[in-house]
Amino acid sequence: MISKPSVVKLPQTSDTAKDRPVFPLDQPREADTIHSPHPAMEPYGPTTPGSNPPKSGSIVSTLFWTSFWICVVAAAAAGWHFREVIEPWVAQQLGMGHSATPKAMPPRVVPVVTAVVQKSDLQVYINGLGTVTAFKTVTIRSRVEGELVKVAFTEGQMVKEGDLLAEIDRRPFEVQLQQAEGQLARDQATLKSADITFKRYQELTQTRSISPQQVDEQRALVQQTAGAIQSVQAAVENAKLQLDYCRITAPISGRIGLRLVDQGNIVRANDPNGLAVITQLQPIALVFTIPQDDIVRVQKPQSEGQPLVVDAFDRDFKNKLATGKLLAIDNQVDSTTGTVRLKAVFDNEDGLLFPNQFVNARLLVDTRRDATVVPTAAVQRGPTSTFVYVVQPDDTVELRTVTVSLAEGTRTSVESGLSPGEIVVTEGLDKLQPKTKITTREKELEKENQRKKGEDQHPGQRESPDSKPPGEKRNTAIGSIKKGSL
Repeated sequence: MISKPSVVKLPQTSDTAKDRPVFPLDQPREADTIHSPHPAMEPYGPTTPGSNPPKSGSIVSTLFWTSFWICVVAAAAAGWHFREVIEPWVAQQLGMGHSATPKAMPPRVVPVVTAVVQKSDLQVYINGLGTVTAFKTVTIRSRVEGELVKVAFTEGQMVKEGDLLAEIDRRPFEVQLQQAEGQLARDQATLKSADITFKRYQELTQTRSISPQQVDEQRALVQQTAGAIQSVQAAVENAKLQLDYCRITAPISGRIGLRLVDQGNIVRANDPNGLAVITQLQPIALVFTIPQDDIVRVQKPQSEGQPLVVDAFDRDFKNKLATGKLLAIDNQVDSTTGTVRLKAVFDNEDGLLFPNQFVNARLLVDTRRDATVVPTAAVQRGPTSTFVYVVQPDDTVELRTVTVSLAEGTRTSVESGLSPGEIVVTEGLDKLQPKTKITTREKELEKENQRKKGEDQHPGQRESPDSKPPGEKRNTAIGSIKKGSL
């Protein structure tokens, strides 16, 4: 049975399309076909039968596919032209080589710093924090009162004992001296007159011309005058001493500090501030403390008469300031800190030690002879043992357990596990494992020198382009392209 063809009514776009007949779907007419599936693609204005509307969708589609194929052809041409650069890069990104099987990765070489195990003497020290103390510190004060007329020193100057420091006005004391000397001359004349009279009285007593009482009184007067002369003589000496006190000199040798009184001021005897302070610097003392557990280590060599050397370092323990010797040990332990005080003496010829300066003291108490010594940085401590990494002849490392005897600063004494002449690793230990391949800076420098020496011997020999890595080929090709484009 043949079914009727279905009939579809087309939308009317104008008034003339109202009388248009309806046709079956299987027999469309070319004039009635609508080419725009979207209203936005429909032509502007009325559409009449027999007219040819513009085909916008077909034009856009044609332009798109034309541009697409042009880009494809251009990309293929560029890929073919730069195939020498692109192929190695793609192979490198994909992890592929020229061979079907991937190459084995070479073992990683770890750069390290090494040191040689030595056999030497190891000195044992006791460290302590101390304060530099001057043996003598003197405050310069005036013994007389008067005007300061002269200051003869420079602040910070090194002075010697007896050097002139300052002068006080001498005129009042000179007047006092003259007055005392005049009194002395008068009393001496009185004494002379009394003595002559006494001698006459003694002659008259023989003839009984005078009474014994007068003789006794004259004798007493002579003695009284002699006593007065002694008193006046003392006054004269005191006046001379006051004159000497007007001239202030250095009582000790040392460095004088800042001036406390300026010229022109009135100074008084025993002024608490004084004129300046002199501190003895050569020699100088250092008082430091050590733990009470180390007292035996200090007393044993000292009881044997062995002098103990003390080194003074700065607060950072980097710069050595002076070297001296131990002078004394205190007689009791400080119960609050558990330490004992020690006193050392330094010549301080360079003047690097100053009073009240905080320094670090290192007391040498023992010396280990012919000990196997390694850098402290090479010794590693694990959960069960102490070990080092020893460099083997094939530039690999071996983990070896050692027994540490004593650690002193940057050096450590090893009792067993190492022999003098072996090489241990001191830096780069965190990246090492047994059998790890290593290299050192010296070996790298040696290789670099050999390479430069080979280039100097064959200056005309150049590397072929095929021997360069893919990255260098790519850079060369890109550089040639840029030159060509320019």
